Amino acid sequence: MNRAVVYQAASVVLSYPDDEVLALRGVVRRALAETAPQAATLFAPLLDWWDATPTETVQQSYVDVFDMSKRHALYLSYWTDGDTRRRGQVLADMKRRYRMHGLEIDGTGELPDHLPLVLEFARHAPDAGAELLQEYRASLELIRLALADRSSPYAGVVAAVCATLPGRSPKDREQAMAMASNGPPAESVGLDAYDPRLLPLAGSGGH
Repeated sequence: MNRAVVYQAASVVLSYPDDEVLALRGVVRRALAETAPQAATLFAPLLDWWDATPTETVQQSYVDVFDMSKRHALYLSYWTDGDTRRRGQVLADMKRRYRMHGLEIDGTGELPDHLPLVLEFARHAPDAGAELLQEYRASLELIRLALADRSSPYAGVVAAVCATLPGRSPKDREQAMAMASNGPPAESVGLDAYDPRLLPLAGSGGH
């Protein structure tokens, strides 16, 4: 599997689906088919849905899923640090790591922990990017599980990203929350399994 292609493709399709992003779906499909066929299968439900769905519906769905519900928030450190002072330090550290590898994000309009931006960094520096994604593996898995519960076609894209990382994905929220409590790094992922920031994930509602 070509990790850089998977990360670039996921960065594109997890961004807001404006006309420019939607116009890239053919390129994404071909690139994955040529270099990462397993990932291509996971991306297919989203790309097929884009092909069959009016643009306005695709865009409204994106807003409903990612902007109107914290249950699917794409900001990785939100899941580990919430809206705390420590999160500000985490975001500054991420920006520093990007700069160390020659990636400037000033002017993007997004926080450095926004998943499409993290994936762009991972495409730019696959080893360092994969390390960062692994540090926030619990966040990724919680997003994946929440999207799967919603039967969202975006779930496969996040699953494809998780598949590039070592170890098996947790099968349910309980395992994912245990990963959040115990997983690396201890200084960044230190949530109790019943941390109130994770409580909305404990039930099946909130879609």
